[in-house]
Formats: sequence, structure tokens, C-alpha cells
Amino acid sequence: MEFVRIGSSDLEVSRMALGLGFRGQSSESEAVRLIEHAIDSGINFIDCANKYQLRTDADDAHGSSEEILGRVLKSRRDEVVITSKVGAEGGDEKIAGGCSRENILREVERSLSLLGTDRIDLYLLHRFDPATPMEETLQVLDDLVTSGKVRYVGCSNYQAWQVCKALWFAERMQVTPFVCVQNNYNLLNRELEREMLPLVRDQGLGLMAFSPLQVGLLSGVYVPGEPPPSGTLWSERRQEFDEVFCGATAEMVETVRDVAAQRGVSMPQVAVNWVRSREEVSVVITGSDSIEQFDDNLGCVEIEWTDADEAAVDGLVPPGEHSGVGFQDSAYPVTGRG
Repeated sequence: MEFVRIGSSDLEVSRMALGLGFRGQSSESEAVRLIEHAIDSGINFIDCANKYQLRTDADDAHGSSEEILGRVLKSRRDEVVITSKVGAEGGDEKIAGGCSRENILREVERSLSLLGTDRIDLYLLHRFDPATPMEETLQVLDDLVTSGKVRYVGCSNYQAWQVCKALWFAERMQVTPFVCVQNNYNLLNRELEREMLPLVRDQGLGLMAFSPLQVGLLSGVYVPGEPPPSGTLWSERRQEFDEVFCGATAEMVETVRDVAAQRGVSMPQVAVNWVRSREEVSVVITGSDSIEQFDDNLGCVEIEWTDADEAAVDGLVPPGEHSGVGFQDSAYPVTGRG
């Protein structure tokens, strides 16, 4: 297993992390088995959030991923580096409040209790909160680091300018700065290449890339022109699937299928390896729903991409763009084909 240091922190983590978003996982016992298997396989980095829950949980069951992870950590805490998050949009009143001081202080205590630990190694702001002054958010994060309840801080789903703003305020206030960012990045969505990748290079930030298979679209399960298989996540979102799985998205899926067949590997291995091979990416988060999927993702190999492969990829989704519908941030609808 290859390990890397996250940004300027002293966190030595596996380059593959297990994400507990549980988009397709419905069994608590299977979730526990998956976590234990990941740790046994050499993974020491696990990503969760106060909002993540099992697919079959009630809408108000926020935090079940932390609770499940906490059960595993009872005997294995020192083997694992934990990432959790606060400040996601939506949800019930238990996670409302964005990145205000009150909400963060309440939610960190709740997360620590569910996880059964006295510290969170890396605490991320889940989304940018325009309603809360940046100074307020950064000050409470610094207080948590000083208290020892949090070791390092960062952000998720931020635009590059928002990261710059946070870094500037942290320096001005002399408080704990972000050490990493976590964003969506894969063959279908390369928007980070416009501004975020230059930023993390310049500022020495770690980058955690989530959804390397873009919610399973690059998994090989879905075939252009065919309905999503019954029981899959996209079968429950059929209208959205039909809108998204077409054009350059469908063409990229077939390109990855061809590369995988030529190399004798799986489609997920090709897609995960492409993300992992990017110089700026510290860690790839795999959101596997089964041990079999996890083992396949973990088996991603160094694939020698030819100039023709790169040209095919760039022709479908040029650097800095995305493949179309389903990727634009409604607050910043400025890039790509959709």
C-alpha cells in the first residue's frame, strides 16, 4: 500500500481511502464487514460525515455512517485516520446551521460521540456557507484544533476562490489554515483542472478526489442505450439517468470500456487509476458498496496510456471541462458542455 502525507499535515495516509457515503449500501452488518476488510487490506484512511447514512435509513438518520464506523473503531482506533465533515446543505434541524459557531460546536460533539473517539483527525467544512462570516467559521475551527478535538481542518466542494478566501483569512487572523480540499474529480468531470489544481500546487494543499467512477457511471454496470439494471442506484433515478447518460458521457464510458478490454483490466481500475495518476491528487476516495467492488478498485494498476488514449479522452472531455448535464453547480453555471 502506498502512503502519502496530506498537505502540510503530519497525517500519513493510504492513497486510497474508503468513503462511507453508502449510496448503495443498505446493510449495517455488511458495512461493518467492508470497513474491517478495508483496514485489513492496508487502508488507514476513512472518510465519513455527519450527514452520511445507509441507503435504507430514514431521512432523519443522519450520522449512521459515523455510528457504524465507531463500532469498528472500538478496538482499532489507532489504525485509522478519520475524516468527518460538518455544514452540509439541507437535512433536518440537527444538521442545520451551516458553518456557524453554534452548529459546528454542536455537531463536532455529536460526531465525536457517534465515532466513540476523543479526536477527529481531519475535519472538513462540507460546503461553503455564504450566510456565515468566514472569520466566525475559521475561529471555531481553530478553537477545536487548540482543544485537541480536531487535529487538522480543510474543506469539501469549495470553489477555488472560496479556498483562497479561507487561506487569506486564516493568515490574516493567525488561525489554523486548511491543509486539504476534497472535491469531485474523474474522467467525466475535470473542472478542477481550471483553477483548483493550480491552487493546490501553489499552496501545498492536499487533494482528496471523490467519486472517481462518477456515482457508478464508469463502473461498467451501465451500457449506453440500455436501461439501468434493476436494483442499482440509477434505476431509482431513471429520468435523471436518461438525461445524464448520453452524449460525451456515454462516449467516455465506451472509451473506458475499450481501454479496459485492451489492457485486460476492469473499467473501475482504469477510471480510478486515471484519477490516482494525476500529480496533484493525494488520495482517491472509493465509495465501494461491497467487498468485491472495493477489492477491484484497490487493484487499480499503473496503466500506460498511449497518446491515442489521451487524445480520445481529451477529445470527449477536454481538460478543465465536464461531459455535460449533471455536473454544473447551479450557483456557478459557467463551464463545460451542458
